[in-house]
Amino acid sequence: MRAPASWRDAPILAAIGLAITLLLLAEPRIPAMVVLLVYGVGISLWSDAGLWQDLVAVRPALRLPTPTWPTVSTPEVVRAVFLLVLPQAALTVGNAVLATAEEHNRLFPEREVTVRELAFDHAALNAFAATIGGVPMCRGAGGMAGDIRFGARTGGSLVILGVTLLILALVLSESVAVLFRLFPPAVLGVILLLGGLELAGAKGSHFEGWERMVMVLTAGLSMVNVGVGYAVGIILYYACARGWVRLWEK
Repeated sequence: MRAPASWRDAPILAAIGLAITLLLLAEPRIPAMVVLLVYGVGISLWSDAGLWQDLVAVRPALRLPTPTWPTVSTPEVVRAVFLLVLPQAALTVGNAVLATAEEHNRLFPEREVTVRELAFDHAALNAFAATIGGVPMCRGAGGMAGDIRFGARTGGSLVILGVTLLILALVLSESVAVLFRLFPPAVLGVILLLGGLELAGAKGSHFEGWERMVMVLTAGLSMVNVGVGYAVGIILYYACARGWVRLWEK
């Protein structure tokens, strides 16, 4: 029996994925992210009737990028500055520079980076990307928190990610949309939630990190359903206090 396609973003599947992940995070020998992704792929294959056929039809093909020098007019530059650059500036400076520097230096105090270094790095990379038709990009404290939450601790994790993305871009660019269907919104939501909770536990002195994370999760769920938020908060608090679940690593 095949589940309906709407199950891909069903809250119950997200809850199951979150519970599995929280339990596995207490066992560092088991890669929680891999298990969560396998769980998501299983849901997608079960609920998406045409996904398997589309995957079988995928054919790798080398496709090299064609760098082009962009042409822009003065009015376009003016519009971009006021409609894109200025609205985005505060978010980029706050999230991609200030928060990322703070988070990095908390996690890796032996290899500190400065706000100036991160700001220059963003500026240099985006200036280069613009000359070959690339889109603006930045780091983010949330992305770093997600990597750390699921076990990434060295530069090797970034190498693995970079190589994977290069292979997808060069060999499977025509099939990326099909591959994305392997990861349902319910599972992606779990990943984003845990990354956000990692950030929530980073500051404060009165509570332990895991206590702040439980508090934020309880408050968030209570905005949807107070009873669910209360129940999840109580269960998760005692699970963390007894060491059954590990939300926070100092």
